[in-house]
Amino acid sequence: MRILLFTGKGGVGKSTLAAATACASAAAGHRTLVLSTDAAHSLADALDVPATSEPTEAAANLWVQHVDAQRRFERSWADIQGYLLSVLDVAGVDPVAAEELTVIPGAEEVLALLEVRAQARSGEWDVLVVDCAPTAETLRLLALPEALGWYMTRVLPVERRVVKALRPVLTRAAGVPMPEDSVFDAIERLHADLDDVRTVLTGPDTSVRLVLTPEAVVLAEARRAYTFLTLFGYQVDTAIVNRVFPEEGADEWRRAWVEAQCRQLADAADSFAGLELRTSVYRASEPVGRHELLDLAASVYDGSDPLARGTTTTPMSVRAAAGGLVLSLPLPLVAQDDVGLVRKGDELVVSVASYRRLLTLPSGLARHRVVGARVRDGQLQVRFTEPAAASTDLSEGAL
Repeated sequence: MRILLFTGKGGVGKSTLAAATACASAAAGHRTLVLSTDAAHSLADALDVPATSEPTEAAANLWVQHVDAQRRFERSWADIQGYLLSVLDVAGVDPVAAEELTVIPGAEEVLALLEVRAQARSGEWDVLVVDCAPTAETLRLLALPEALGWYMTRVLPVERRVVKALRPVLTRAAGVPMPEDSVFDAIERLHADLDDVRTVLTGPDTSVRLVLTPEAVVLAEARRAYTFLTLFGYQVDTAIVNRVFPEEGADEWRRAWVEAQCRQLADAADSFAGLELRTSVYRASEPVGRHELLDLAASVYDGSDPLARGTTTTPMSVRAAAGGLVLSLPLPLVAQDDVGLVRKGDELVVSVASYRRLLTLPSGLARHRVVGARVRDGQLQVRFTEPAAASTDLSEGAL
């Protein structure tokens, strides 16, 4: 099954391009579902069809769905929320305020990813096209499953055992109910589901397409998104530059825009070297409806297969080198000073700006020591050697 994730800064046209790609997929005979996890839900507007929280047929081989994040939230969060409400009730918090307090900001959007997983695992579709939230929200969502893994594997089991053993004492001492096994079970189910989301979205048949416009600020955000998506193991295969002014027939005012856009297009070509870089010309009117979207897809993909997987970054790898082993992690568009690296036990903590990823070292590396690291050719390369041969170790800080 082919899965395509479209993301980009708000307002660049990612929903339209996701819809156009889905239309082209359906026209080629693939059973295609295009769904939106973006709270704005513009897909149905682009397709000019009604949409519901369940897949709705929009054309031959094409279905559209706007994920009902609230319903998914209620289904996956009910047991946990019930416990939190009981604690707040004992504390005397107003019921209406308590319900608001038990809704974690952004949780609905996170749980919307569970619907993506459910549709991907359903076996009903040949192609799944996902119109994601704007870049910043998408990055937070896609980083969450792995971040939760650390808590789930290290903290939750201990917490569960302590609460189970001391529940009567803690309840009397604290004066509030302690969580039952059903609460811990719900948390573990939620983690397992989100972990499977990551498995689906980092699989070999899934790739991300970055949508941007030829503007300096938008390009800067797309560059960061490329770096951070790659940091967390998501494969970006295409960048689509949307709303490019045609050079022919430009008057003096538009000629200045054309020249500015040409500079940004050159920068985009450098930034996304190795990726498929496609452009979409600025149209006289907004493409709405299946026929116009098919025309847009034909222009963007220019006769090639819109589902074809372009060149992506090489995943994390380990290779033998003189004196030890080298772990390589793709990190495009970063300088060495931008990267922080910390070794904690059998984990490496890699940070770029405000994003941090915990990498559990393969068993063959866990007993080795870090003796150096560098960023070269778009990769973070960490050198390891046998403990007896090592004289230094990287414990903390920037490279």
